[in-house]
Amino acid sequence: MNPLRLTVTAAALTLAASTALAAPAAATPPRDVDATILWEMTDAGNDYIFREITIAPGGSTGWHYHPGQLLATVKEGVLLHHRSDCSVDGLYVAGQDITEKGGPGYVHIGRSVGPTPLVLQVLYINPAGAPLADDAPDPGCGFA
Repeated sequence: MNPLRLTVTAAALTLAASTALAAPAAATPPRDVDATILWEMTDAGNDYIFREITIAPGGSTGWHYHPGQLLATVKEGVLLHHRSDCSVDGLYVAGQDITEKGGPGYVHIGRSVGPTPLVLQVLYINPAGAPLADDAPDPGCGFA
């Protein structure tokens, strides 16, 4: 093969590979979700935020993690909860409680899998000024 052609081909392959590998992972934002903050306060360096979240049947929270701890109760509907290894770590129905750890090591998704909307009452305990959640890409589970 011609040395110039070999150099051009190698450069093109290197560029194509680096472009493919450098592509940012797409975050999976919430789908069919409506949320209302019912109250919030800050004390001793923590934000306490209480929200009611409604997710339509088939909707989801999207893959995400929280900077702090989350405590929730399923008020109505059915919540299917997955970890980033794609395993189910809970199926929750009305009246059941759920807790979630904080930090990027606990990426997860919640999905509304019942025939009626899922309604959650959620207390976030976050470092003051932190977002409620950070979006994350699908870790390879194939659903969002």
